[in-house]
Amino acid sequence: METKKKALGKGLEQLFSASVIDFDDFEKDIVEESSKDTVEINIDDIRSNPYQPRKTFDTETLNELAKSIEQYGIIQPIIVKKSIKGYELIAGERRTKAAKLAGLTKIPAIIKDFNDQEMMEIALIENIQREDLNPIDEATSINNIIKLRGYTQEEFAQKFGKSRTYVTNILGLLKLPEDVKKLVEKRNISMSHARVLSKIDDDNIVSDLAKKIITDEISVHELEQLVSKESNSVDVKKIGKKSNVESNYRLYENLLIDKLNTKTRINNNRIEIYFDGKEDLENILNKLNIKIEDE
Repeated sequence: METKKKALGKGLEQLFSASVIDFDDFEKDIVEESSKDTVEINIDDIRSNPYQPRKTFDTETLNELAKSIEQYGIIQPIIVKKSIKGYELIAGERRTKAAKLAGLTKIPAIIKDFNDQEMMEIALIENIQREDLNPIDEATSINNIIKLRGYTQEEFAQKFGKSRTYVTNILGLLKLPEDVKKLVEKRNISMSHARVLSKIDDDNIVSDLAKKIITDEISVHELEQLVSKESNSVDVKKIGKKSNVESNYRLYENLLIDKLNTKTRINNNRIEIYFDGKEDLENILNKLNIKIEDE
């Protein structure tokens, strides 16, 4: 136990010195070492890690976790740092958000003192190893760790148990235009589609193809046939139309996608707008200038 305490006292270097980085083991070690120091703190006194790279949280998985918390409580305490006002999260943001959804006002926590650099690296590592992270946030996290630690893509792949090809492909998503990144973040476009789009140099073509993937339901295989490594000369107008949307409505669909940054369909005299959770819906309504009156 004394050896473990000394190792943890070295900060993150113990974690990065491992041949394969495992954030879960690192977090469990902190919890084990400090289990007697667990305290209950007010959820409202907690704010996100300022270096948190994750922009979106999957509503469905958060609701599932909230139901589990309602039934079993918080199994593992979160880790926080004392700040001028309340606490800053170091690890456990999903647990904290789910606990709020479950109606909890307090949450078990371990208070640790990490510096800003360590907080940034912890946030990045935790996110990289979480399965529900959207591809753009994951790519951003991977890119930041590579820069902070001076890793090559090969070294990062070995440390985090990823294939070199996976790392190269996901980092390629960062070259996409911002409007297309938004569609990938919301999972309106799959990572496989996005990977193919990232190989095209012309942003206008990429944006047009992204809309067509949604409106015409273009498969990854069809997209790959249209885009070759040898040529980026893609004639978007020649791409086959698979949806039943009349061509004179397609313009309006694309305008809505541009305006709302989300999957939109016009079909059978209906407009279908896709959203991911209450916060996303409120953002869409705000873009449409629809005000929500307080009850």
